[in-house]
Order: sequence, then C-alpha cells, then structure tokens
Amino acid sequence: MDIGIPGTAVRTVHTCGSAVKGMLYAVKPTDYVGIAPRLTVSEGDVVQAGSVLFEDKHNASARFVAPVGGTVKSIVRGDKRALLAVVVEADGSEARPAAAIQPSKEREAMIENGLWTLLKQRPFGTVPQGDAKPKAVFISAFDSSPLPVDIPFMLKGCEKDFQAGIDALKAIAGTVHLSLQGNRDNGFLEEVKNAEIHHFQGPHPAGLTGTQIAAIDPINKGETVWTVGAQDVATIGRFFTTGVYNPERLVAMCGPAVENPQYYRTLAGASLTSLEAESGERKAENVRYICGDVLSGVSVAADGFISAACDKVSVLPEGDYYDFLGWLRPNFKKFSFSRTFLSGFLKRKAESGERKAFTFIFDTGRHGSVRPLFVTGEFEKLVPLDIYPMQLIKACIAGDIEKMENLGIYEVEPEDLALCEFADTSKTEIQAIIREGLEKIRKES
Repeated sequence: MDIGIPGTAVRTVHTCGSAVKGMLYAVKPTDYVGIAPRLTVSEGDVVQAGSVLFEDKHNASARFVAPVGGTVKSIVRGDKRALLAVVVEADGSEARPAAAIQPSKEREAMIENGLWTLLKQRPFGTVPQGDAKPKAVFISAFDSSPLPVDIPFMLKGCEKDFQAGIDALKAIAGTVHLSLQGNRDNGFLEEVKNAEIHHFQGPHPAGLTGTQIAAIDPINKGETVWTVGAQDVATIGRFFTTGVYNPERLVAMCGPAVENPQYYRTLAGASLTSLEAESGERKAENVRYICGDVLSGVSVAADGFISAACDKVSVLPEGDYYDFLGWLRPNFKKFSFSRTFLSGFLKRKAESGERKAFTFIFDTGRHGSVRPLFVTGEFEKLVPLDIYPMQLIKACIAGDIEKMENLGIYEVEPEDLALCEFADTSKTEIQAIIREGLEKIRKES
C-alpha cells in the first residue's frame, strides 16, 4: 500500500556546513539493537573523526566512533545510568588518514575504523560478530515508504565510492545483492560490478530489504544475512578510496509540516537544530520529528540528534486535538485502508483530465482507542512475505518460541510489519511486539 503523504523532498541540496567549529554531533547506543556500551572517553577529551567513543561489551568488533573531530562535550545518561548518547562538539579540524590498508584485510580495516557498525545482521537486527560469515549481503537502492527519498540522486557524485564499497563487501561476504527500482532510470547503479542486480516495483514494502530477501534468497533457521544502507556503502567505499573516515550523507527534511522540503548535506549524528536552522518556517506550530519514515521511524526531540543511518527526517503535525464525531463523519480528507470514509471511494479530477485520489491530511493522531486484537484479514493484504502475520503476532505476545520459529520470525524485522500497525483497527503496537519476540529468541540462544 502506498501512502501519499504530501511534502516529499525536492531534488535540491543544501550544505549545512559539516564539521564547522561549534556544531554538535552525537553517537547513540539506542540506534542499535542489543548493545551493552563500554565508554572509552570522558567529557572534555579531544577526539578525531574515527576515534572510538564506546564499544560493545559483548562484541569487540562493534566499535562506535566519532563522526567528526572535536571535544567530547557531554555524556548523556538515562535511567539507571544507561548510556544514551556521546555528544561531540566539532573543532573544524580535518580527519586523520588511517594506516595503509593491506590487501585482503578489508574486514580488519572496517572493524578497526568503526565501519563494521554500519552492517546489520538478520535475524535480530544486530551488529554482526567480527568473524561472522553471512550467506549474502543485501542492499536496497530505492525507497518505497511514505515521503520516499531518491537514492540514485543522493548517490550522485559518489559513484567511485559506492563501487569501492561494493568491492569491499564482496571481498568480505562473497555474495552481494543490489536491488533497484524497476520502473525508473537508476543511473550508474545499473552498471555496478561485483553485485547481483535485481529489479523490484510495486507499492510499499517493495523497497524494504525484508521483502527483497524473501523474494531473492529467504532466510532459514541457522542462516544469517547482512543488510546495509546505500549511503553507508558509499561511506565504506569512501574510506577505502581516501583512507579517511567521513560519514557524510544527504538527509531529507520532508513532510506536510515542512515549508521547503529538500535535501541537506551533513554528517551522521548531526543535531536536528542544524537542519532546522536551514529549512525555514514550519507550517504548523506543534509538530513531531521522526527520524526515518513515518511508519517505522523513531521520534526525536527538536533539540535531539538524527540517528547514524538516518536518510530522512519526517515532520508531521501533532494530532493532539479533539476530532468531533471521529469516524462517524463521512470525511473527505482522511485516509483509511478499510475505506471507512467516503474519501476512500471518491476520486478528484486533475487538470490533465485523469482521475486521481484525494490529497489527504496526515498528522500523528491515532484516530481511535486501543481495542482487543481482532482477526480482520487486513494484515494478509499488506505483508508480501510467505508468513501468517496475525498468527506470528499472537505467538510473539504469548512468548511461544517454537511457534514463532515455525511461523517465520527469522524472516522479519519490525519494519516489515509496519504497514500492519498503520492499518490495524485495534491500534496494537505491532512493531514493539515483533521486537520483543526477536529479543526473547536472541537472549535465549
């Protein structure tokens, strides 16, 4: 199902002054699954781009590094002194080149210089162990989620870096699958070497790696695969071509509450205020910032920081208002998967003469209260994987590991069932339930 939220970023790039003295950047353990961080720095320490800030106690290969040179401004902790973020204030210094990379030492170089954490292992969505060997690496080079970003446009100018990243992953993992959108011009991505290229088209979730893995080479019990973002591939390749850790990336500020939705050139972990200062006025006073897409992204405070793998910040008006009569009104401006409103049936006539769907008003309102989980048949229409989503959700609620395994828990991440959560008439937190099920199995094993 495609959700046509207005406010997609236009193909304009604004540079936010990456690494400018005084700008703040953060590395957050909360961006990763199953991390038990061990700090290696203190407040006031001077670090360089690529310097280790903290490590995972259970995975020595997971080394989390500073995106920019500067001073450790603060170490943010939460309940029970849990580490939430390490904030670095940039000093404007240039990154220090790494030592010469030896042939056939790509794995060691990635681990040593903090690039290993760009990889995500399925199942469980964790950073892989340093000696892990997946059956394949999967890269999705198009976005089908609401407010989609244009990945070929974002990679423009990074052709050599992207190819170098593919080469490094090929040397480490053996098989690399690159998925492209089948009904558009993908530019240089069609000519990438050392990767098996696949073409997908159709509505969301066609662009999710989970959908692509299921179509290309499904995961069975005991198998693992790696996934990595397209811009992260360019970051890996940039290191191998220049010897410098430089997590530069384009981030789209988009959504119906953004006055000028466009792309911003910045670094991983940049402060949201640095993007806000450049993106103009908001169309609404009370808004929510979502790091990622509106279905599976993470809410971030206005003075917070984007995540390490963020490629868009979706901005929606808060739905904290009273909706008179709610769904009882024959509304023309509300989106509904189940066609509760007349707007689900009627069409409007465009200037070209063709008939298109209405433009809907989207906010963060739930539009209903939490109810028991009803069997409606909606989920099966929204999940293209060969699983029974309703039964899997119930098995996760019950904590039945054997049933979860038999129902395909190893094939999914929470984002794969995000559409179910959006369309669910019971307002169930389905993604949280799937994550709890995966964590139960991970800890048991």
